[in-house]
Amino acid sequence: MSSKIPPLPPFDEETAQKKVKAAQDKWNTRNPKLISPAYTPDSIWRNRDKFFQGTEAIEAFLRNKWEVEHNYRLRKELFAFKENRIAVEFWYEYSETPDTSSQWYRTYGLEHWVFEEDGRMKSRQMSGNTIKISSDDRWFKDGVDVNEGQVPRGHISTDDAH
Repeated sequence: MSSKIPPLPPFDEETAQKKVKAAQDKWNTRNPKLISPAYTPDSIWRNRDKFFQGTEAIEAFLRNKWEVEHNYRLRKELFAFKENRIAVEFWYEYSETPDTSSQWYRTYGLEHWVFEEDGRMKSRQMSGNTIKISSDDRWFKDGVDVNEGQVPRGHISTDDAH
């Protein structure tokens, strides 16, 4: 018998919001072993053009992700929900190297999540687009709470600034 990961479906606005922020907080730890229990052992993922399934594959994907995405800061917001499904809008920023003087990037995207009755995610489908940004254009600078403030609509990339 698996342990439950509340809140449990069916979701209402309050419980869907809690689920989204709990996921955001776990992902911001950048610890695959802390993140993976929120997914079923046979959870199916699509992340952009990568398709994989299961705990080991999820943990490997996350380890590989954060080997190249340094200074990662993520914000997730509830987009829509119904019964055992949640759609999320997200933004994250990262740099190419551990020091903050390298190139910065921002990813914009949407995720579609489907949950088992025990509250674990059985499917995660992610679509995202990544752009270059300057360090000055970062939203989630050191010391900034990712939950604070409005996320601006649109963007300016370093390529657009010229």
